[in-house]
Amino acid sequence: MDLKQIPKLQIGDLESSIPIVQGGMGVGISLAGLASAVANEGGIGVISAAGIGMLEPDFDRNFEEANKRALRREIKKAREMTAGVIGVNIMVASSDYYNLLQVASDEGADVVFLGAGLPLKVPNTLLPNGLRKSAVKVVPIVSSARAARLIFQYWGRNYNHVPDAVVVEGPLAGGHLGFKKEQINNPDYALEKILPEVISVLKPYEESFNKSIPVIAAGGVYTGADIYKFIQSGAQGVQMATRFVATHECDASPAFKEAYVKCKKEDLTIIDSPVGLPGRAIRNRFLEEISSGAKIPFKCPWKCLRTCDTRSAPYCIGIALTNAKKGILEKGFAFAGANAYRINTITSVRELIKTLLMEYKRAAAIGTRITT
Repeated sequence: MDLKQIPKLQIGDLESSIPIVQGGMGVGISLAGLASAVANEGGIGVISAAGIGMLEPDFDRNFEEANKRALRREIKKAREMTAGVIGVNIMVASSDYYNLLQVASDEGADVVFLGAGLPLKVPNTLLPNGLRKSAVKVVPIVSSARAARLIFQYWGRNYNHVPDAVVVEGPLAGGHLGFKKEQINNPDYALEKILPEVISVLKPYEESFNKSIPVIAAGGVYTGADIYKFIQSGAQGVQMATRFVATHECDASPAFKEAYVKCKKEDLTIIDSPVGLPGRAIRNRFLEEISSGAKIPFKCPWKCLRTCDTRSAPYCIGIALTNAKKGILEKGFAFAGANAYRINTITSVRELIKTLLMEYKRAAAIGTRITT
């Protein structure tokens, strides 16, 4: 396919031949299999570090080592499967956040995407040292211009350095959302509204640090026409997660993928997560029982997220998401984006990206005719 109309995504000296980042999905949904398949097609493939060690046999006894071991293994495996760009998504709220960052750096991840909190303090290994450039690109995930400003102000003041790119995630995303419940359907918080605000915040930092800081749009990006729309709005790329679940290469169980294929628009619901954030998921019997007041006793061997109130939580979200990854959906649930109901078949990553690029070129052709 002729890619001349499809812009590349450039993050410093790191380049992907198509402007698509596959969003990180825990627990165990995006591992080496999915990430390497996306990287092989020219996008940025992303391994999620969230709960990555929960399938390790010693997880209950030694969660930090289990997480580090599993992340190390998945990065190595991805490297064996692709020469493309591999990233790692790490939640700032993770209790072993710094451990996971260090593993990603040590194993040569190309880029780390840092969400679920403000990544203010970072290890020196992620910062340039004299003439040596940091090997790992650092990309915060934000949901507002205010969050972007706080991060860039802190980095500029304390490190004389700023992040390499920013993902702006709107309220149509799946999983945990960086919005209050009342903001999710408020047009003032739509991705189309917050994207230009974040771009404006970053402009002065591009000038003062003499570097391009690409902005990547995320949350509800579903078609190639969506990609075209957000790039025309000033983004240099997009992040897509939901669309990649229904692929053969996705690391989730067949039952998890089928939940996407079978779900209807009315099945997508906003839940109150035990970690203190709203989240978007596919309604099922497990979630209905929880919303009716059911409590599932659990022992917390570790506090995976610092924001989780284990004493009052009606269930362990880590266990529920691990069960879902395994396909045991009667004891868990699937997180999903607002467009999951539009998925009706499981395809390959190659075919999906081919479709997205065709849709992009079609939208670009229409856009060119309209403006000429």
